Amino acid sequence: MAKKSGKPLVQRRCKGCEGISGPLDEKSICRLLKGTPDWNLEDGRLVRHFEFMNFHQTIEFVNMIAWLCNLENHHPDLQVSYSACTVQFMTHSVGGLTENDFIVASKIDAILKL
Repeated sequence: MAKKSGKPLVQRRCKGCEGISGPLDEKSICRLLKGTPDWNLEDGRLVRHFEFMNFHQTIEFVNMIAWLCNLENHHPDLQVSYSACTVQFMTHSVGGLTENDFIVASKIDAILKL
């Protein structure tokens, strides 16, 4: 079970995967999903589909995600096409979702609102 923090997800930092003992339980996942309302659970992954007007905007988004994920040292799986990108998070080292997945998802949402 994930420890509850008083900070919103967007203000938290990812923990190193070696410090995570295992994936989140269902109750913790449901609680954290409230902080990432535009994201869905699909096959044990945290997923969101983004659409853009053209390839340039799509790649600009991908580059933004790359920058953010490198800062947090937590990286998604991406499916990129001409005018869309699907972002999927799952912490591979524990075989399931961790708080890190929700933290980075919330930061992606926050950057898009700027």
